This record gives sequence, structure tokens and C-alpha cells, in this order.
Amino acid sequence: MEDQHMKIVRSLALALAGATVTFTAPMHAAVLEEDFSADPFQHGWRVLGDPALFAWDASAGNLRVTWDSRQTNSYCCRPLGTVLTQEDNFSLAFDLRLTDLTPGINFPKTNSPFQIAVGLIRIADATVPGFARGSGYNSPNLVEFDFFPDPGGEWLWGPSLTATVCDGTGFNWSSGGFAPAGLTLDDVFRIAMTYDAATRTLSTELQRNGQPFLTVPPATLGANFTELRVNALAVCSYSDDGQWPGYEGSILAHGTVDNFALTLPPPPVERITCASGGTPARVQFTSRGNWLYALERTLDFTSWQPASAGVLGDGGMLTLQDTNPPTANAFYRVLAQRP
Repeated sequence: MEDQHMKIVRSLALALAGATVTFTAPMHAAVLEEDFSADPFQHGWRVLGDPALFAWDASAGNLRVTWDSRQTNSYCCRPLGTVLTQEDNFSLAFDLRLTDLTPGINFPKTNSPFQIAVGLIRIADATVPGFARGSGYNSPNLVEFDFFPDPGGEWLWGPSLTATVCDGTGFNWSSGGFAPAGLTLDDVFRIAMTYDAATRTLSTELQRNGQPFLTVPPATLGANFTELRVNALAVCSYSDDGQWPGYEGSILAHGTVDNFALTLPPPPVERITCASGGTPARVQFTSRGNWLYALERTLDFTSWQPASAGVLGDGGMLTLQDTNPPTANAFYRVLAQRP
């Protein structure tokens, strides 16, 4: 579900009546993988914006993409079911192959380059009417790989590859993450991005047709970077609206993406133990730092009521207790959300 703060709910479909039940699961990172061997729109992927820009190729087993900056902001995206912030370690890898590109397709927006993009977005931000990737400040909450082809003409600096992170204000961007290089047509590039929370650094490596190609200098979050929140994997076709007059660019390109692998932190709730009996009903589980937890209760699944105050996780075992348990059996769930 998507609102001001993404919420993760772990339901404990148990009537607690004098019994103790334990759920165990290893604390390890989850991996979201997609090779497009099956229809992605039947298992979580969706298009926001122009559906004509994205198509599943069943015979080739990949996603065909049109990046067309003349159209509205459009995304083929897969919600993560969680929220990533700058406090989380994560990595993203995917294959990208371009078959053709036309920089400067939208005359007179030909003075600067415009990007082909794949990365992580916050859906609520990326889909508002005022989101303008080309403005430099109206595109908050991004983790992104970009290719800016050389538009020719008076542009003297050639193509570039960037790995970039933008915080929730839209004004504070990572530094570095720039390589004066481009992608060649009809080659398969494997892009691998790794974010390390301890160093606040995004590292990016590229292979071309299975061989080492390029290391993009690391992108680093500065002291002014506030907070990142992203909740969806996305192939992004951005509109060229909203750019600075005189510095506009545009792009039309076709290609494919394939073989996504996104490594996520462990789920916010694991190793759940539920107990009741002589004491009020309580739930114990392994928490994660930077998550806020609360217990909710229902008697009949028609509505859920708060059963405990919110408690901030610290990465250790956390216990939530029903402060006003009913006399009848009840069902409980743990609500986890970013504070």
C-alpha cells in the first residue's frame, strides 16, 4: 500500500488462547529477480503513464522499451513491498540493449543531452504532475542509472553515463557518479549498482557482452542529503518538459531490458513468536533499525484496532504487548512502517 509512509503488515492469523506459536525464518537479504520468461504484468509489474512505451516480448523473453521524451513521464515498474532509505544496503543489476537512438528528437530541445533511465523510484513522487526530471530539483527520491547520448550540434562534451541518488527534497543530489562514456548499439550491457549505507556510496560497474567495460566513479551522498525513500523498481521514460530554457534536450530510443536482480535488506519483521495465557497477548520478533512497529488486533477481520503503542526497532528482539486484551480470542498483526 502507498501513502505518506509505506506500511508493511505481517499478519499473525492466530487466535491466541493459552498457546505459544513460533514462526522462524533466517535473517538474510531477499532477492527480487525478473527474467521476463513469463508475462511480468501477471506478477507485479505495471505501467504508469503511456502503455505504448513498454511491451513484453514473450518469444525473446525480455521487455521492449521506447524512451520517448515527447510523451508524459512513464514507468514500467515493480513495487518492492518495502521502502529503501539511505540507511539500507541494496544492489541492483540488469541487462540493457539499445537498438537505435535519436537525440534531439523534439525540436527545438536539441541543445543538451537527455537521458535513458533505469532505477528505483518512489511511486507517489514520480507520478505527480509536477515531477520534472530535467529541471534538476523537481524529481525527488531517485536511485538511477542514466545514459545521456551526445546530441551533436553545439554540444562539445560527448555522451555520459551517470549513477545518481536524489533525496526527498529534490534539491540534494549525490556527487560523483559520472563517466564521460556512452553505450553502443546492439550490444548487451550488464549494469551492476551497489549502495553501501556505511559509506553512503553508490558504486556502478558495467560489462559489455559479458566482458568488463567500465567502472563509473562512485556517487556519494553529501552532508546536506536528507532522506531517501524509494519503493519501486522502474524503467523510466521521462518527459522533456520542465527544463531550463536554452538548455533543453530530448531523446527517442528503442531497446530492451532483461535479467533484473535487486538485492533487498531482510524484511522488517522476522522470527515471530506469539504467546498468550496467564499474561496479556504479546508478540516477539526480530526488528530492524529505522522501522516503527505497532501491534493491531481484530476479532472478526472486518476491522483492525491499535493494540499497542508504536515502538522504534533497534535490530534486536522486540516485544509488543496488547495493552487492553479482549476476553474473547483475538487475531493480531504487526504493523511496520518507516517513521
